[in-house]
Amino acid sequence: MEDHLTRMLEDLVGRFHGPLTFRFILQPIMAILFAIRDGYKDAKSGKAPYFYALFTSPGHRREMLREGWKSVGKIFILAVILDLVYQYIVLPRFFPVEALLISTALALVPYLIVRGPVNRVVRRTVRS
Repeated sequence: MEDHLTRMLEDLVGRFHGPLTFRFILQPIMAILFAIRDGYKDAKSGKAPYFYALFTSPGHRREMLREGWKSVGKIFILAVILDLVYQYIVLPRFFPVEALLISTALALVPYLIVRGPVNRVVRRTVRS
C-alpha cells in the first residue's frame, strides 16, 4: 500500500514536467472562464452562489449538478483524455485514479471555487 502511494505521489509531481504541461495552465483557465460566465448568469437570474446552494438547496441539487456538469463536463473529459495521453507517453501503463484526480484538480476545482464569488461580485456591483 505504501509503495502505491509513493508511486502515485511521484507520478503526480512528475506531471508538472515533460510533455503536455500546457494543460496545467489551459484547463484551469477554461474552467474559470466557464465559471465566470455561469456565475454572471446566476447573478442576473437571482440564484444563490453555486457551491453554497449545492449544500443548502437539496431540492434543486440534481438540477444544479446537471447544469454545472453541462458547463464543465467537456473540460473535465478533455483533462482525463490528456492525462491518459500523458500516461501513455511517459508511464509504462495507465492509472485511471490518477487521471481522475488530476482532471478534478484542473477542471472541477477551479470551476467550483470561482463561480460563487463571481455571482457575489456581480450582484454587489449591479446593486450599487
